[in-house]
Amino acid sequence: MNGWIAAYGTANLRYSIFMVSRELRHALRGVDAPVAVIDLEAFDANVTALAQRAQGLPIRIATKSLRTPAAIERALAHPGYSGVFAFSLPEALILHARGVRDILVGYPTVDRGSLTQMFAEAGATENITLMIDCPTHLDIIDSARRDAAAAGGTAQTVRVCIDIDASYRLGSGVLSSRIHIGARRSPIRDSASAVDLAEHVIARPETNLVGLMSYEGQVAGTADAGPTAKQAMVRIMQKRSIAELKVRRRSVVDAVRELTDLEFVNGGGTGSFESSVAEGTLTELAAGSGLFSPGLFDGYTHFRHEPAAYFATPVVRRPGPGWVTVFKGGFIASGVPGADRVPTIAWPPGLDYAGLEGAGEVQTPLTGPGTEDLRIGDLVWFRHAKAGELAEHFNEFLVVAGTQIIDSWSTYRGQGWVL
Repeated sequence: MNGWIAAYGTANLRYSIFMVSRELRHALRGVDAPVAVIDLEAFDANVTALAQRAQGLPIRIATKSLRTPAAIERALAHPGYSGVFAFSLPEALILHARGVRDILVGYPTVDRGSLTQMFAEAGATENITLMIDCPTHLDIIDSARRDAAAAGGTAQTVRVCIDIDASYRLGSGVLSSRIHIGARRSPIRDSASAVDLAEHVIARPETNLVGLMSYEGQVAGTADAGPTAKQAMVRIMQKRSIAELKVRRRSVVDAVRELTDLEFVNGGGTGSFESSVAEGTLTELAAGSGLFSPGLFDGYTHFRHEPAAYFATPVVRRPGPGWVTVFKGGFIASGVPGADRVPTIAWPPGLDYAGLEGAGEVQTPLTGPGTEDLRIGDLVWFRHAKAGELAEHFNEFLVVAGTQIIDSWSTYRGQGWVL
């Protein structure tokens, strides 16, 4: 596995705090690049580590963080994992056709064609749960059901889950305008609004409310390590958010359970397992990024997973002393633009981006003492800032165990899936 090369909490997210092992680098000798790589030993270690951190709660796999069917199926084979968290209904239908069951669609859908397909596919409505956060979502589902029935289908009960806003609102009740910290997702935030929407669901006999979901992205998806004032404020915010959400989420869950039985209450994320488990409200956790452990995950204080997904690209130029240029490399992560959205430079150490060019679509200049021993054709290794987005740039991952390439795992892109 990979080893540490920097003290935790002091690393700049542009540079990996892990070394790329000699074995992993040896396995790619002579391989044409750019290429994406899975370190299978690290991946399997992360599967186990996440299950241990979950402390007995089942983990629903967030498929958008992998976008690689073989990786999803390998994790699902572990007893600590159950079900998947798809990011769209078309993806859910494709996974269902592959035999995946217990699929929760993480975001509401207005895709009438896919809804019609769901009603037409045998077993789909039994195994796919749709996300809602307003009555309009129910209207769209009902409209697609009527269309399917008019086309000769049979009426089918649809499983739905209510998305509960888990963001932190600083100064609520004090400031004239609240400061919103976290993902802007659902308008359903408290027990009153959750009960109101649950009653809308219950009033529709062909719709079954089976779960609640809430994602505390300000804890699960926000790095907290480092000595700066900003990072100290992040840690304070997270502590307060965890305490606030524990009370509010329990109130919502208890209120909805007075109306109907729930199969699951989903929440958390790779970065918040400890607090999500301790809350005592959730029946399952959601995670995916921790299986690949991308660059942004170097910035957390309370857990550490092994980097398992890389891309390697060759040196194609030496434009001057102290400089090399690699092919491609501009795989920028989604989110607020910044230095933490560029790939972390994983190997060799001692490389930095060019300040006026950065990571480019067709070429990426690099500078620093790490350029001294690089020759034309040598590989430079990177880690994407986020997990699943790397799969959007490659048709497959080469799977390495020890010093050997033992398999290739096709990505969604490689399967031709446009989701």
